[in-house]
Amino acid sequence: MKLLKRRHRKVMELLESDNYHDDPHADLVMSKKIPKFDDNLEHRSTRTKKKERTAEYYQIKYRKNFQQLVDEDRSEAETNKRVSYMDIQCEESLMPPRHFCAVCGFLGQYSCLSCGTRFCSIRCMDTHADTRCLKWAA
Repeated sequence: MKLLKRRHRKVMELLESDNYHDDPHADLVMSKKIPKFDDNLEHRSTRTKKKERTAEYYQIKYRKNFQQLVDEDRSEAETNKRVSYMDIQCEESLMPPRHFCAVCGFLGQYSCLSCGTRFCSIRCMDTHADTRCLKWAA
């Protein structure tokens, strides 16, 4: 108990000694180069630098949907006298359609009972159930 009181007293003395020091910044001289933060923003110039726009900005701004691309291809094909995207057709396949795993992309033999998404293994099934299954989104 005596040791605890002594420790508390020492800590209090150290704290008190810290409080009674002079301000270390009291003798600093203000310079004209130092920014004054109490200035109003109205006095500053209103000019701003023009924001530079990258190629990504224009790609996003002028992004076209699939229908617009098909229409452009059709008009370009007419002027250049070539086959357009919509004119190209192939015969239907004799083989049944392939189903691929929604997680890894390999052939998906199994399907989810909740949402019908295809997967190839138990590992992919667990990943699908944790992250992609539509039953949890609804």
